[in-house]
Amino acid sequence: MKNQKNKLKEIQEFMDEEFANVGCELHYKTDYELLIAVMLSAQTTDVAVNSVTDVLFSKYDTLEKLNSVSLEEVEKTIQPIGIYKNKAKRLKEIVSTLLSDFDGKVPCDTELLTKLPGVGNKTACVTRAEVFKIPEFPVDTHVLRISKRLGLCSLKDEPIECEAKLKKTFERENWIKLHHQFIHFGRAICKAQSPICDRCKLKEYCNRH
Repeated sequence: MKNQKNKLKEIQEFMDEEFANVGCELHYKTDYELLIAVMLSAQTTDVAVNSVTDVLFSKYDTLEKLNSVSLEEVEKTIQPIGIYKNKAKRLKEIVSTLLSDFDGKVPCDTELLTKLPGVGNKTACVTRAEVFKIPEFPVDTHVLRISKRLGLCSLKDEPIECEAKLKKTFERENWIKLHHQFIHFGRAICKAQSPICDRCKLKEYCNRH
């Protein structure tokens, strides 16, 4: 087994080789559209979220319009993504809170973001990284799975613990890029079921082998 420094170097080189120019795949034009899209993406795919937000944000293209639309109409529009009733309720609450407490602007502070209904640490981190370009290393299911397989965190770690370890492991300037690269790696190669190990140059570090 190579030392930690070489391991991290090879991980970053492989990610840059395979996923050089990847980024956020959620469709959005404004800060609140991104925030809402990330909240809606829980337990579903970006493709599914885009299919409903393209309709929703086109039809109701301001916070004021989203605030005035009925909960039933929001439910009807986002129904295909699942857990839609709870997500529709959270969406309406987020919109109302942004207008009443934040002058219609998404805050960049983590503490303020996580006070918004339905906004947890991951959603806050993604919003900070994507909208405000603040270095963050959000941990979703792909990032958590890959980090555990490559020994970047322990098998028992929760996302918040994994995030802390990734931030200590990699340079701050690379956090956002690696976050996106890990996600694309998880979707294309290091899948939860039937990973395509023949395409991976990191097998020697993987606890599946």
